[in-house]
Amino acid sequence: MSFSKDELFRRTRVRFLVSHHPAVSALHATDEKENIEIIWCQYPFAKFNGTSVEAQVQGKRKLKLLNHGETYEMNSPNLFIRILPVPGTDWVGNVNIRCKETGLVAELCYISQSFFGFGGNRRFIKGNIIDSLKSKILYKVNGHWDSTVTLKDTNNGEERIIYDAKKVISRLQTPSVNNAESVCQTESAIIWSELSQAIINKDWEKAREAKKIVEEKQREIAKERESKGETWIPKHFILSQSKEGDWDCLPIQKLVPPSPIVTL
Repeated sequence: MSFSKDELFRRTRVRFLVSHHPAVSALHATDEKENIEIIWCQYPFAKFNGTSVEAQVQGKRKLKLLNHGETYEMNSPNLFIRILPVPGTDWVGNVNIRCKETGLVAELCYISQSFFGFGGNRRFIKGNIIDSLKSKILYKVNGHWDSTVTLKDTNNGEERIIYDAKKVISRLQTPSVNNAESVCQTESAIIWSELSQAIINKDWEKAREAKKIVEEKQREIAKERESKGETWIPKHFILSQSKEGDWDCLPIQKLVPPSPIVTL
């Protein structure tokens, strides 16, 4: 079975900020045709290193291939933002994808440029796909995540492209409103619309003012809720935290209802 990134998300999905302090985001996506489900719960933790910032994306990500009875659990690479000497962004760190049902494990490493931003393997990714039950490397992964990534069979040496960024990006479409009346007023696209437009227009003064208005409004809502003794509860997810401080989000609905904002 194979599917592209845009095909995977062609059905329905819902993404919410389920906690503001700390910032915890949850995503639930379902594809009834392919019988695929994705559940994410993630929260960033920033590390400032003087000349750079590294945002560690913590939390759980699950991809369920329900027709095969397989669940793949994975973490995320970290977002690296270089300020000096050469500004730039990159994904860095180790990613593990694991399936308990099959014993398959993917160990991937995202590699950034050198400290000075020159040379090295820019936006490089490498790793292995392993049969953990037999402790055997099945495939070698190699390439650049902003261009192409290849998969090499260790048994016969055959190599093929499994990801082509240019093809994937060329198929992406700008989100459009399918049913304006169904769009909730708390939808991010509405709340942040003025800020987004100001950024597009490079009107930084208007962008700052729009951001300030939204933040003040949210503070007023939170203050009013606190005065009434109300506790905000996510509409689509059950949010929980372990004794170790890790967050988890479970979708309330089995299937995600059709969204008024579509991309395909």
